[in-house]
Amino acid sequence: MDRRRGIVEASRKDELIDRPERVSVHVKYKDVEETFSGTTEETWLLVNKFFNEQLPSFRIAGNLWLSPDLEQLAKDLKGIVAFSPEGPSLLLQKSRLTDNETLILWLLAVSLGNKLRLLPTDVLSKETLQEKLGKSGKIASTRLGELVKSELVSKTRDDKFRITTFGILQTQKEILPKIRAKTNG
Repeated sequence: MDRRRGIVEASRKDELIDRPERVSVHVKYKDVEETFSGTTEETWLLVNKFFNEQLPSFRIAGNLWLSPDLEQLAKDLKGIVAFSPEGPSLLLQKSRLTDNETLILWLLAVSLGNKLRLLPTDVLSKETLQEKLGKSGKIASTRLGELVKSELVSKTRDDKFRITTFGILQTQKEILPKIRAKTNG
């Protein structure tokens, strides 16, 4: 019996020596995820084929993907928004801003603060926004409804508000230049 066990073990060792090394590669890009396994050569070919087929799609999708430039956003907000240990502050007088501009700036400040890890959240409650606006609950609700309808802001399941990615880009492109022009900032 020992002789038979020795033959089986020797056979297994031969298999391990003769068996080519296997490689596993996992690729993840946004929502696309794929794992490739095989010999080094097989895996290399599969990964190359994947990128040759998917790369044009990635480039096209990348051109269409909304993604704010945080460094540019911070520059654009210089003199308008500032952060301190107490949180974000608007540096402009509320009387120089429309209600919607005030609300969007607060939501933009909170979003940027969260992305820069200065704030724990990127949402504000209607009550907090009403307080920041300095107007009645009805006016704050109406203005927030307008911003949600225009897709600049979204309402969360727990009735809080956040600026959308589209809202960030539109604010950079259209709203901040208007604010700067009328406040001589």
